[in-house]
Amino acid sequence: MVFMKFRNVMMAGLLLLPACGFTEEALWPSLTGEDPAGSSTPQAREQPQQPSSQMAAQPLPASSAGGAVSSAQPLLGTNQFKPTGVTPGSPTGTFVGKKVVDLRTELQRLQGAIAQHNKALQQMRGKMVQDSQRYHGTVAAINARLQVGTTPGNPILVQQFNSAQSELDRLSVDIGEMNRLATAVSADSTMSAYLAESARSAFTISGAVDEDHRQLAILEDEVNRTVVLIDRLLKEVADDVRRQTSYVSTERSNLNLLSAGVKSGEIYGGSLVNRAMASAAAGTPVNMSKGAVDITGRRPLVVIRFDRPNVPFQQALYNAVSRVLERRPNAAFDMVAVAPAGGGAARVALNSTKARRHAETVLRSLIEMGLPPNRVAVSAKTSNTAKINEVHLYLR
Repeated sequence: MVFMKFRNVMMAGLLLLPACGFTEEALWPSLTGEDPAGSSTPQAREQPQQPSSQMAAQPLPASSAGGAVSSAQPLLGTNQFKPTGVTPGSPTGTFVGKKVVDLRTELQRLQGAIAQHNKALQQMRGKMVQDSQRYHGTVAAINARLQVGTTPGNPILVQQFNSAQSELDRLSVDIGEMNRLATAVSADSTMSAYLAESARSAFTISGAVDEDHRQLAILEDEVNRTVVLIDRLLKEVADDVRRQTSYVSTERSNLNLLSAGVKSGEIYGGSLVNRAMASAAAGTPVNMSKGAVDITGRRPLVVIRFDRPNVPFQQALYNAVSRVLERRPNAAFDMVAVAPAGGGAARVALNSTKARRHAETVLRSLIEMGLPPNRVAVSAKTSNTAKINEVHLYLR
């Protein structure tokens, strides 16, 4: 028995050794035309560590969502905004009494509008939750298929991706409707401020009887309560709009990366910029630098060797950059297109042009993965030691 236990412990230790070795190597991937170490068996070994797409219904932070839905819909407000009503009064026959009747009528109309706005808000919230659930369900189905492997450009996944885009568009429409509601509530806020000022001013009008002032005091209290109710309604609608707008923007970025995954048939994860929780402006133009970046003594984060067409570098590139951004959310990178220096001037010029095009391909992939282009400085150089065109990515 003792021998059997000892043998089991030794076997378990041996099984753990390859995983440790892969973890060390994955931090500094080097890609070639052959199947890279991280794109076959080791990749399959690492993928189960990522949350599966069946877990997409659970709230997951953007930095840990992996291949599943990268962010859950932020919580919507739950408060109800129901006016307490207006206390009826009897006419006194005075000018101030007539003023009180007019103000009471305006307050009733205002509270009726608030009740309608509250009803519309609750309906919008329910619709947004339903649209979000449909969206996350569709994305989860895509990720579930990518998780187990599929063909590049699978038409079923393309159709599901288009559905996910449409469902996210519905969420954008929902936010637009909530914005219009916020505008209407703002108009109510202006009206409530006018009623509050009118009620205060009515106390200074001469010719009033005690009953007028008694009814005015009640009316003023009810107007003030309505003002507070409108302010709370407006704040909650504004908070809902802000959170949902940020959420939809995040999911747009994640969909861009999901599109790249559908095209390649591979699962990546959340958008790089969302994983880094950074807010750099997308679409900033990137100029190819004519001067070489000083890389003396610097170790490349990724080396991609283009020794054959269609080098499968995307997965390893994403893994390496996302690991860096998890530790340094504001990290920036230097990309260097490296061409061989041998073979004569014509050959060097041809290789330099190809190397730059390879660098543009890698940069385009990073942008599709969600990395803002202003995070990457691109340059080119020739090397006496390089045998083929390469692209080096350095952490700045």
